Amino acid sequence: MKGLGELERSIMDIIWAQPSPVTAREVGRLIADRDLAPTTVMTVLDRLTRKGFLLRTRDGRAWRYEAAESRDAYIAELMLEALDMTGDRSAALTRFAQAVTGTEADILRRALTDLEEELEGE
Repeated sequence: MKGLGELERSIMDIIWAQPSPVTAREVGRLIADRDLAPTTVMTVLDRLTRKGFLLRTRDGRAWRYEAAESRDAYIAELMLEALDMTGDRSAALTRFAQAVTGTEADILRRALTDLEEELEGE
């Protein structure tokens, strides 16, 4: 998965927060803390679409953009890419498990148990 630059991340955060697809103009209004030209917003949205982060559909003369995947899916992919960078996935996973809180460990345990049960049911 290709990474996101700072502006791309800001725009993705806006899109992930929206309940429905948005236009470039709406994104421009929502990223008001930056003084961006409308063409800059459209260029970044187009780039994010080409990278596979966004889906777009025609709405009259405008495009509406929505995330291709959830923020959680994106973060999980980043975590998997980080694991691929290590020569020892087991050591990295063990170190990660030692660093999480008790609550996070419980969540991981439940997710692994659910996955095991799902695989046994197949």
